[in-house]
Amino acid sequence: MNAILEVKGMLKRFGGLTATDHVSFDVKHGEVHAIIGPNGAGKTTLISQLAGELRPDEGDISFEGRNISAATVPQRALGGLGRSYQISQVFREFTALENVMLAVQAHAGHSFSFIKQVAQDAALLAPAMEALRQTGLEPRAHAVVSSMAHGEHRQLELAMTLACKPRLLLLDEPMAGMSQKESEEMIGLIRSLKGRYGIILVEHDMDAVFALADRISVLVYGRIIVTGTPEEIRTNQAVRDAYLGEEGPA
Repeated sequence: MNAILEVKGMLKRFGGLTATDHVSFDVKHGEVHAIIGPNGAGKTTLISQLAGELRPDEGDISFEGRNISAATVPQRALGGLGRSYQISQVFREFTALENVMLAVQAHAGHSFSFIKQVAQDAALLAPAMEALRQTGLEPRAHAVVSSMAHGEHRQLELAMTLACKPRLLLLDEPMAGMSQKESEEMIGLIRSLKGRYGIILVEHDMDAVFALADRISVLVYGRIIVTGTPEEIRTNQAVRDAYLGEEGPA
């Protein structure tokens, strides 16, 4: 299976701290590739470089065969790379549908219009409703976001990402702050997306990682120490040592 994303020798330093140390890995079409590691391992820096928010000091990032190392965040998003964040990025005063319609509008390259104009734009409605359906939020389309539960906010953020027609999803701790029930629902949602999108999953919830990942890369002190199947990672002594020993810098 061909890779949709290839990372080779990605290096990022902040002064004397090496946050990502010549990181190399790939993501296949349709697979979930999880990135795990102790706090301070460099996971957030890694995903920020993939999204274009940080420029690597060295190395290359190729997406669908194109080198995107110098591409901006909007260029990567328009090219098919979608990111969700640890903290929900939603407009709490708008409805779920209005949030997704705004995402569709922004992805189309238009500046934000007044929400009343957006709500009346039929060209935005169909893709927005489809994204809500994909994430199980169609019944909540007209709910004001401030009245929705935290887990629904995370679903909504994912709907906003899907509405922009990505081919690779960067999911940064999608289970953060969720209850057990909400986490189980999110696991089911991400599982439903497997095969249709390449997915990079950064997550602390190991139950979620082992339930979802096809492959797992373990990041420690900015380096990937091993990549393998969930079973290979579960039984790897170096991984056990990394999690039981001292954690890296914050």
